Parts: sequence; structure tokens; C-alpha cells
Amino acid sequence: MKVTVSRRAHFNAAHRLYRPDWSDAKNNEIFGKCNNPNYHGHNYEMIVSVKGPIDPETGYVMDVKVLKDLIKSEVENAFDHKNLNLDVPEFKNLNPTAENIVVVIWNKLRKHIETTLELEVVLYETPRNFVKYTGE
Repeated sequence: MKVTVSRRAHFNAAHRLYRPDWSDAKNNEIFGKCNNPNYHGHNYEMIVSVKGPIDPETGYVMDVKVLKDLIKSEVENAFDHKNLNLDVPEFKNLNPTAENIVVVIWNKLRKHIETTLELEVVLYETPRNFVKYTGE
């Protein structure tokens, strides 16, 4: 039997979708208003889920307080009120699309969660646009 434990969190960040090896015209064609040279921001929402067996001693899959603190230290402190392109080292050479952001978040969390537990991150860039990553 496996149970999924989830924690919702959020951060606010600015970014610009842009490839320096492309012309301005191509960047505008592909990324549109998300290519604004002065950046633009989102109120990102995310749901981090950990799935695994219930520990018979504690009754937990994972202590939600531990998950909360991990999200705070690895994601919120690193991304909140930041310009992802300029302030977050993982995006120095990586376009901060929602797809790339969710993979970076997953990788940051994965190294702190027991490998016997499954990890899923769902990232909402807007209330209607979201991505999900499970490490596959």
C-alpha cells in the first residue's frame, strides 16, 4: 500500500524567455510577450507530492513539516522575489520555461528525499497553465 502526501507552496519570480543564439525576430516569434527584455513576473503555485509506504512506527510516509522546511529552503528561499534569469544559478544557461523550472525544482528536492519515495512536482505558472514532473 502506498499513500501520497502533498504540500502546496508558492513563490513570485520574474523571468524572460530568450535564447541569445537566436535573432530578436526569432525570439519574438517563438516566445512572444514572454520575451520582454525587461522581464515579466508570475505568482507560481506548486504542489509537491511524495508517495510511498506508511512507516509503521510513525504513521507517516514523510513528515509534512520536513517536506515544508525542504520546500522553503530549496525552492522558496532560492526563487521567491528573484529574477530567475539573473539571480538563480541554475538558469544562467537554461531558459526558465515552466518545463525547465519544474525539472530544476524536482532535482533540488530529490536529493533530500529518500530514494524509496516517489516525488512529483506540479508547477502552476498561471491558474490555467501548469506542468508536472516525476523524474522520467
